[in-house]
Amino acid sequence: MRNQISVPELAARLTTAAAGRCAIGKLTDQFPELDLAAAYRVQRELRSNAGAQAGWKLGLTSPAKQAQVGVDEPIYGFLPASGELEPGESLDTRTQIQPRCEPEIAFILGCDLVGPHVTATEVLAATSAVAVGIEVLDSRYLDYHFTTADVVADNTSASRYVLGSPVVPSEIDLRLVGVVLEKNGAIAATATGAASLGDPAAAVAWLARTLAPEGEGLRAGEIVLSGGLTAAVPVAPGDTVTVTIDRLGTIELRCR
Repeated sequence: MRNQISVPELAARLTTAAAGRCAIGKLTDQFPELDLAAAYRVQRELRSNAGAQAGWKLGLTSPAKQAQVGVDEPIYGFLPASGELEPGESLDTRTQIQPRCEPEIAFILGCDLVGPHVTATEVLAATSAVAVGIEVLDSRYLDYHFTTADVVADNTSASRYVLGSPVVPSEIDLRLVGVVLEKNGAIAATATGAASLGDPAAAVAWLARTLAPEGEGLRAGEIVLSGGLTAAVPVAPGDTVTVTIDRLGTIELRCR
């Protein structure tokens, strides 16, 4: 006999895991019928309880990230305003379960992007600035082991993020910028902006189109993390993660 899916109950399980800093087994272990549609309903329940929203994030947009977690399609989540770290602010790993860091190109929107036919060109026209970023992931599942539905329900492992100084994106081909991820001074991974669905702006356009059937869109002033460009690296107290992206700059995150 199948268990009945209760969206509020599953959201509460994830909230409790995060608050108690204790990883849990996959939701699909107990609820194998949890599909993507139900998982996004769980995510929306989390969003309704999360307070102010700063924007959105894309997940699993790069082959490296898809291979790392064993899934093969992009997904999206939301960014609570409480998740932003100020430049120079350290990450308190005691608030995390199993933190990992990855490099991002962040888009800061200057006007709304809504509808089922948004293009990468329209994204760039609507973008007031871009910035180098570090996203801190913190899956609420044991050993980062999950299905696509599980990670969607868990808001795509979102935790914290930090952005560098905004840069006007005119005359910057974001597909070609070089990306270097360092941990404790050693190169951990390299990529180009094209690692995110071939073009970070195309990834943001995919998000706008995907939100349209839900009656949602991207709004002026929101931040969009366009997807991790390399596999994420685990971090612990004493670690320092640095991301450098050509023409966008460098951002550093210290962990304590």
